[in-house]
Amino acid sequence: QVQLVESGGGLVQAGGSLRLSCAASLRGFNSYTMGWFRQAPGKEREFVAAIRRSGITTDYADSVKGRFTISRDVATNTVYLQMNSLKPEDTAAYYCAASLMSQATTGTRYNYWGQGTQVTVSS
Repeated sequence: QVQLVESGGGLVQAGGSLRLSCAASLRGFNSYTMGWFRQAPGKEREFVAAIRRSGITTDYADSVKGRFTISRDVATNTVYLQMNSLKPEDTAAYYCAASLMSQATTGTRYNYWGQGTQVTVSS
């Protein structure tokens, strides 16, 4: 059974940092592109970041480039999202996802999703 479990969300002041984790129970973890998405109340889900199977190539939304860093640990099947210089507009539920595609920056290319973790940035 595939499970993606996010953790690390919380309340932080603007300018602060958080690190999200996603523990993945996936057979063949290295075969998946792993991504992070977010959804704010009343808004559509949007792509945040993805890391490809190689663990080297990454993709980021323009809104988070230079502030967020995605990484993966193949020893523990975990994906991380380090978020620095957080802004109130980063407030959203953040979701981890797994894709069998080699490149995936849209939600439709993802096969599995976690339940999400809430990030709230106060001004």
